[in-house]
Amino acid sequence: MKKLMAANWKMYKTRAEAEQTARELVSLLDGKLPADREVLVAPPFIGVDAVAGAFSGKAGYHLAGQNFYPSGQGAFTGEIAPEMLLDLGCDFALAGHSERRHIMGETDEFIGKKVAFGLEAGLSMILCVGELLEERKGGQVEAVLTAQLEAGLAGVEKGLDPDRLAVAYEPVWAIGSGLTAGPKEIAEAHRFVRDLLCAILGENGSKTRILYGGSVKPGNCGEIIRIDNVDGVLVGGASLSATSFSEIVLA
Repeated sequence: MKKLMAANWKMYKTRAEAEQTARELVSLLDGKLPADREVLVAPPFIGVDAVAGAFSGKAGYHLAGQNFYPSGQGAFTGEIAPEMLLDLGCDFALAGHSERRHIMGETDEFIGKKVAFGLEAGLSMILCVGELLEERKGGQVEAVLTAQLEAGLAGVEKGLDPDRLAVAYEPVWAIGSGLTAGPKEIAEAHRFVRDLLCAILGENGSKTRILYGGSVKPGNCGEIIRIDNVDGVLVGGASLSATSFSEIVLA
Protein backbone atom coordinates (compact mmCIF):
# COMPACT_ATOMS: atom_id res chain seq x y z
CA MET A 1 0.00 0.00 0.00
CA LYS A 2 1.54 3.30 -1.10
CA LYS A 3 1.41 6.31 1.22
CA LEU A 4 -0.80 9.07 -0.23
CA MET A 5 0.70 12.51 0.46
CA ALA A 6 -2.13 14.91 -0.31
CA ALA A 7 -2.27 18.72 -0.46
CA ASN A 8 -5.46 20.77 -0.16
CA TRP A 9 -4.82 24.31 -1.33
CA LYS A 10 -8.34 25.43 -0.36
CA MET A 11 -9.17 28.99 -1.55
CA TYR A 12 -5.58 30.04 -2.18
CA LYS A 13 -3.52 30.70 -5.32
CA THR A 14 -4.28 32.30 -8.65
CA ARG A 15 -3.95 30.14 -11.75
CA ALA A 16 -0.38 31.37 -12.30
CA GLU A 17 0.56 30.74 -8.69
CA ALA A 18 -0.91 27.24 -8.80
CA GLU A 19 1.07 26.39 -11.91
CA GLN A 20 4.30 27.79 -10.48
CA THR A 21 3.90 25.88 -7.21
CA ALA A 22 3.08 22.63 -9.00
CA ARG A 23 6.09 22.93 -11.32
CA GLU A 24 8.36 23.74 -8.37
CA LEU A 25 7.04 20.70 -6.53
CA VAL A 26 7.71 18.40 -9.48
CA SER A 27 11.22 19.83 -9.81
CA LEU A 28 11.97 19.40 -6.10
CA LEU A 29 10.78 15.78 -6.15
CA ASP A 30 12.37 14.86 -9.48
CA GLY A 31 14.20 11.57 -9.01
CA LYS A 32 13.49 11.60 -5.28
CA LEU A 33 9.88 10.43 -4.97
CA PRO A 34 10.02 7.11 -3.06
CA ALA A 35 8.46 4.10 -4.75
CA ASP A 36 6.04 3.72 -1.83
CA ARG A 37 4.62 7.27 -2.03
CA GLU A 38 2.12 9.08 -4.23
CA VAL A 39 1.48 12.81 -4.43
CA LEU A 40 -1.95 14.40 -4.72
CA VAL A 41 -2.84 18.09 -5.06
CA ALA A 42 -6.32 19.61 -4.78
CA PRO A 43 -6.05 23.17 -6.14
CA PRO A 44 -8.88 25.70 -6.41
CA PHE A 45 -10.94 25.12 -9.55
CA ILE A 46 -9.28 27.92 -11.53
CA GLY A 47 -5.91 26.19 -11.15
CA VAL A 48 -6.89 22.61 -11.93
CA ASP A 49 -5.91 22.69 -15.60
CA ALA A 50 -2.62 24.45 -14.83
CA VAL A 51 -1.63 21.84 -12.25
CA ALA A 52 -2.73 19.10 -14.66
CA GLY A 53 -0.25 20.49 -17.18
CA ALA A 54 2.55 20.53 -14.61
CA PHE A 55 1.83 16.92 -13.63
CA SER A 56 1.36 15.65 -17.19
CA GLY A 57 3.42 12.54 -17.89
CA LYS A 58 4.70 12.34 -14.31
CA ALA A 59 4.20 8.98 -12.59
CA GLY A 60 2.99 9.02 -9.01
CA TYR A 61 1.04 12.30 -9.17
CA HIS A 62 -2.72 12.76 -8.76
CA LEU A 63 -5.02 15.74 -9.20
CA ALA A 64 -8.15 16.23 -7.11
CA GLY A 65 -11.20 18.44 -7.14
CA GLN A 66 -11.95 20.04 -3.78
CA ASN A 67 -15.69 19.66 -4.25
CA PHE A 68 -18.48 18.82 -6.70
CA TYR A 69 -22.26 18.53 -6.85
CA PRO A 70 -23.69 15.01 -7.15
CA SER A 71 -25.32 15.43 -10.54
CA GLY A 72 -24.15 14.95 -14.10
CA GLN A 73 -25.38 18.39 -15.14
CA GLY A 74 -28.20 20.77 -14.38
CA ALA A 75 -29.31 24.13 -13.03
CA PHE A 76 -26.94 24.23 -10.07
CA THR A 77 -25.42 27.70 -10.24
CA GLY A 78 -21.87 27.88 -8.96
CA GLU A 79 -21.39 24.11 -8.84
CA ILE A 80 -19.26 21.70 -10.85
CA ALA A 81 -19.97 18.10 -11.91
CA PRO A 82 -17.69 15.06 -11.52
CA GLU A 83 -17.53 14.70 -15.31
CA MET A 84 -16.17 18.24 -15.53
CA LEU A 85 -13.43 17.41 -13.04
CA LEU A 86 -12.53 14.30 -15.02
CA ASP A 87 -12.44 16.37 -18.19
CA LEU A 88 -9.93 18.74 -16.56
CA GLY A 89 -7.65 15.85 -15.60
CA CYS A 90 -8.76 15.10 -12.04
CA ASP A 91 -8.76 11.49 -10.92
CA PHE A 92 -9.69 12.19 -7.27
CA ALA A 93 -12.10 14.43 -5.37
CA LEU A 94 -12.65 15.35 -1.73
CA ALA A 95 -15.91 15.01 0.18
CA GLY A 96 -16.80 15.77 3.78
CA HIS A 97 -14.02 18.21 4.61
CA SER A 98 -14.82 19.92 7.91
CA GLU A 99 -15.18 23.27 6.18
CA ARG A 100 -17.86 21.82 3.91
CA ARG A 101 -19.59 20.28 6.94
CA HIS A 102 -19.39 23.14 9.42
CA ILE A 103 -19.26 26.26 7.21
CA MET A 104 -21.25 25.14 4.16
CA GLY A 105 -23.67 23.01 6.19
CA GLU A 106 -23.32 19.72 4.32
CA THR A 107 -24.90 16.80 6.16
CA ASP A 108 -23.49 13.31 6.63
CA GLU A 109 -26.15 11.98 4.26
CA PHE A 110 -25.41 14.52 1.53
CA ILE A 111 -21.71 13.77 1.81
CA GLY A 112 -22.46 10.07 1.42
CA LYS A 113 -24.43 10.86 -1.73
CA LYS A 114 -21.42 12.74 -3.10
CA VAL A 115 -19.03 9.87 -2.34
CA ALA A 116 -21.25 7.33 -4.10
CA PHE A 117 -21.96 9.60 -7.08
CA GLY A 118 -18.29 10.53 -7.51
CA LEU A 119 -17.23 6.89 -7.50
CA GLU A 120 -19.94 5.96 -9.99
CA ALA A 121 -18.83 8.80 -12.26
CA GLY A 122 -15.27 7.46 -12.30
CA LEU A 123 -13.52 9.57 -9.68
CA SER A 124 -11.58 8.13 -6.77
CA MET A 125 -12.73 9.66 -3.48
CA ILE A 126 -11.24 10.92 -0.24
CA LEU A 127 -13.85 11.04 2.53
CA CYS A 128 -12.90 13.39 5.36
CA VAL A 129 -14.12 12.68 8.89
CA GLY A 130 -13.33 14.14 12.30
CA GLU A 131 -14.69 15.53 15.55
CA LEU A 132 -15.06 19.03 16.97
CA LEU A 133 -13.16 19.93 20.15
CA GLU A 134 -16.32 19.87 22.25
CA GLU A 135 -17.16 16.43 20.88
CA ARG A 136 -13.74 15.12 21.89
CA LYS A 137 -14.03 16.66 25.36
CA GLY A 138 -17.49 15.12 25.65
CA GLY A 139 -16.22 11.61 24.85
CA GLN A 140 -18.10 11.50 21.55
CA VAL A 141 -15.21 10.80 19.18
CA GLU A 142 -16.25 7.24 18.35
CA ALA A 143 -19.92 8.17 17.97
CA VAL A 144 -19.08 11.04 15.61
CA LEU A 145 -16.73 8.93 13.49
CA THR A 146 -19.25 6.09 13.34
CA ALA A 147 -22.03 8.38 12.12
CA GLN A 148 -19.82 10.10 9.54
CA LEU A 149 -18.35 6.87 8.16
CA GLU A 150 -21.59 4.89 8.06
CA ALA A 151 -23.40 7.68 6.20
CA GLY A 152 -20.41 8.61 4.07
CA LEU A 153 -19.86 5.06 2.85
CA ALA A 154 -23.50 3.96 2.68
CA GLY A 155 -23.46 3.84 -1.11
CA VAL A 156 -20.01 2.27 -1.55
CA GLU A 157 -19.89 -1.30 -2.83
CA LYS A 158 -17.80 -3.77 -0.84
CA GLY A 159 -16.13 -4.91 -4.04
CA LEU A 160 -14.79 -1.45 -4.88
CA ASP A 161 -11.08 -1.32 -5.72
CA PRO A 162 -9.59 -0.08 -2.41
CA ASP A 163 -7.17 2.17 -4.30
CA ARG A 164 -10.21 4.27 -5.34
CA LEU A 165 -11.16 5.24 -1.80
CA ALA A 166 -9.34 6.85 1.11
CA VAL A 167 -10.55 8.18 4.44
CA ALA A 168 -8.90 11.25 5.95
CA TYR A 169 -9.18 11.55 9.73
CA GLU A 170 -9.00 15.26 10.51
CA PRO A 171 -9.81 16.30 14.07
CA VAL A 172 -11.50 19.65 13.41
CA TRP A 173 -9.80 21.30 16.37
CA ALA A 174 -6.38 20.61 14.79
CA ILE A 175 -7.09 22.03 11.33
CA GLY A 176 -5.28 25.32 10.79
CA SER A 177 -4.91 25.82 14.54
CA GLY A 178 -1.29 24.83 14.92
CA LEU A 179 -2.47 22.06 17.25
CA THR A 180 -1.79 18.46 16.31
CA ALA A 181 -3.28 15.34 17.82
CA GLY A 182 -0.66 13.39 19.74
CA PRO A 183 0.62 10.01 18.54
CA LYS A 184 -1.64 8.18 21.01
CA GLU A 185 -4.73 10.12 19.88
CA ILE A 186 -3.91 9.54 16.22
CA ALA A 187 -3.22 5.84 16.73
CA GLU A 188 -6.48 5.34 18.64
CA ALA A 189 -8.59 7.20 16.08
CA HIS A 190 -7.00 5.44 13.10
CA ARG A 191 -7.43 2.04 14.76
CA PHE A 192 -11.10 2.82 15.33
CA VAL A 193 -11.52 4.00 11.72
CA ARG A 194 -9.80 0.84 10.47
CA ASP A 195 -12.15 -1.37 12.47
CA LEU A 196 -15.15 0.54 11.14
CA LEU A 197 -13.90 0.28 7.57
CA CYS A 198 -13.56 -3.48 7.93
CA ALA A 199 -17.08 -3.69 9.39
CA ILE A 200 -18.54 -1.60 6.55
CA LEU A 201 -16.44 -2.73 3.57
CA GLY A 202 -15.40 -6.21 4.61
CA GLU A 203 -11.95 -7.39 3.51
CA ASN A 204 -11.36 -4.20 1.50
CA GLY A 205 -11.56 -2.20 4.71
CA SER A 206 -8.11 -3.46 5.64
CA LYS A 207 -6.74 -2.21 2.31
CA THR A 208 -8.33 1.25 2.30
CA ARG A 209 -5.90 4.07 3.01
CA ILE A 210 -6.45 6.21 6.10
CA LEU A 211 -4.84 9.64 6.00
CA TYR A 212 -4.21 12.00 8.90
CA GLY A 213 -4.87 15.72 8.57
CA GLY A 214 -4.54 18.58 11.01
CA SER A 215 -1.59 20.99 11.17
CA VAL A 216 0.76 18.53 9.44
CA LYS A 217 4.13 20.13 8.69
CA PRO A 218 7.70 19.07 7.83
CA GLY A 219 8.68 18.92 11.48
CA ASN A 220 6.01 16.43 12.57
CA CYS A 221 5.15 14.45 9.44
CA GLY A 222 7.93 11.90 9.89
CA GLU A 223 6.55 10.83 13.26
CA ILE A 224 2.92 10.88 12.13
CA ILE A 225 3.44 8.86 8.95
CA ARG A 226 5.00 6.00 10.91
CA ILE A 227 2.05 5.50 13.26
CA ASP A 228 0.10 2.28 12.72
CA ASN A 229 -2.78 2.67 10.22
CA VAL A 230 -1.56 6.06 9.00
CA ASP A 231 -1.35 5.56 5.23
CA GLY A 232 -0.69 9.15 4.26
CA VAL A 233 -1.51 12.74 5.17
CA LEU A 234 -3.86 15.49 4.02
CA VAL A 235 -2.07 18.82 4.35
CA GLY A 236 -3.47 22.33 4.27
CA GLY A 237 -1.35 25.40 5.02
CA ALA A 238 2.02 23.66 4.88
CA SER A 239 1.27 22.46 1.34
CA LEU A 240 1.04 25.97 -0.09
CA SER A 241 4.84 26.14 -0.34
CA ALA A 242 6.42 23.69 -2.77
CA THR A 243 9.51 23.47 -0.55
CA SER A 244 7.49 22.73 2.58
CA PHE A 245 5.24 20.17 0.90
CA SER A 246 8.16 18.41 -0.80
CA GLU A 247 9.75 17.96 2.64
CA ILE A 248 6.48 16.47 3.90
CA VAL A 249 6.29 14.09 0.94
CA LEU A 250 9.82 12.89 1.65
CA ALA A 251 9.48 12.76 5.46
